[in-house]
Amino acid sequence: MHLVIISASVREGRKSHRVALFLQKTIAANSNTVEILDLKEYDFPIFHERLRHQKDPSPKTVDFAERVRKADGVIIVTPEYNGGYPASTKNIVDLLTDEWRRKPVAIATVSDGSFGGTQVITSLLFSLWKIRAWVVAHMPVPKAQEAFDEAGTPADAESWGKRAKHMLDELGWAMEARRRMEA
Repeated sequence: MHLVIISASVREGRKSHRVALFLQKTIAANSNTVEILDLKEYDFPIFHERLRHQKDPSPKTVDFAERVRKADGVIIVTPEYNGGYPASTKNIVDLLTDEWRRKPVAIATVSDGSFGGTQVITSLLFSLWKIRAWVVAHMPVPKAQEAFDEAGTPADAESWGKRAKHMLDELGWAMEARRRMEA
């Protein structure tokens, strides 16, 4: 199975990217293929229209959509900013339509505080459900600056390994179920 991790923060000094790196290493160690789609590297403008209605989409926009479409599952790693998710996350959620339909999705919400971005989950869930993504798991990450170093190495490998395993098991089950349903 092939997974895509969307690292959604575009800020300098972002902490959520550490979680994306951790998940990438964890997934790769378990015989799945994985890639990170880093929104900071894509540096998308604010889209004025969904991809399918754009007259001349940029090659990087088409590339991003194709990578999401081809993935068996997607993990969105998003920070919590002021109780919500960043515009960069909303921008790519609204950009795609068919690519999200029945796509198994897990969400890792990240914050510097003790709640781990849990205030983000309801608004992001609503947007993803509205476009028919299949959200199957959530992993809150509190105090990300203490939990992971810049390379994505967890301070408590055993604890974070268990949390990630739970989320990835749920996502794996959904990816397999989708594969069987589409066969």
